[in-house]
Amino acid sequence: MFESRHIRTFHEVVRTGSYTAAARSLGYTQPAITQQIKALEREVGAPLFLRVGRRMRLTEAGETLARHAGAILDSMAVAQEQVRALSRLNTGRVRICAFPSASATLVPEALARLAAGHPGVRAELQESEPPESLHRVVRGECDISLAFTYPGLDEQVPPELVEIPLLEDQLTVLLPAGHPMARRRAVRLAELSEERWIAGCLRCRSNFLHECAELGFAPDVVFTTDDNLVVQSLVAEGLGIAMMPGLVLSFLAHRKVVGRALDPASRRRISAYVLREHLDIPATALVVDELRAVAGNRTGC
Repeated sequence: MFESRHIRTFHEVVRTGSYTAAARSLGYTQPAITQQIKALEREVGAPLFLRVGRRMRLTEAGETLARHAGAILDSMAVAQEQVRALSRLNTGRVRICAFPSASATLVPEALARLAAGHPGVRAELQESEPPESLHRVVRGECDISLAFTYPGLDEQVPPELVEIPLLEDQLTVLLPAGHPMARRRAVRLAELSEERWIAGCLRCRSNFLHECAELGFAPDVVFTTDDNLVVQSLVAEGLGIAMMPGLVLSFLAHRKVVGRALDPASRRRISAYVLREHLDIPATALVVDELRAVAGNRTGC
């Protein structure tokens, strides 16, 4: 492995034609230039220059290295600038893994703020439900996971991850607009025990079944889907009702569907998860800050 200072010195000797001129250009003494060239020759394993009278001529090894020296120095300069830019938040790449309702609400707002203030930071979005999204951070497949947890369930978080709470999302029930309880501001889950239900992802479905069991009934689940638009379409056609996160209310697509809060209130916690050491990466920390800001503008923690 060549030392960068030796390559820089060699490149300057070739450019100026002598040790003396290179020393003058770089601000070194001539003996220092001589020592660095000798050290580089030891790294190469062959002489780089031959003296012909008072002039210096490159050996075959020297000519080969000279063809690459400029490119090596240019690549190093680019790499140094990229690292400096990262530390200044001018650029960087952050991969976000989020569940669908966060991808449709929190993430677009946060990325819009990011693009306005730091256009050099590239954010990439992948979609995945927890707990898989958490494991993707641990495996290095993404940098930030947006995930949710329910208070009544025993859910394990990989110990490598740091949790950054964002907001408490109140659960709602989606009803057809013509449903008798659609006129209420809030509904009790126990009053819906005879309804046909549409269940969501595994984690949401587990919480739903747990809450129903706590009230002493087993719901009649006739459809299962983690696609929020499919859920809305099924509810709109009167094929069932669904317990859904409050975030979904901000993108209800059907006029024939209404969302009503649960009484007593039921909530899930939405958080960002990152590897502890990634909080020291400026671009990652910046995205987390934007997510916090967006969450704070909603009903937050």
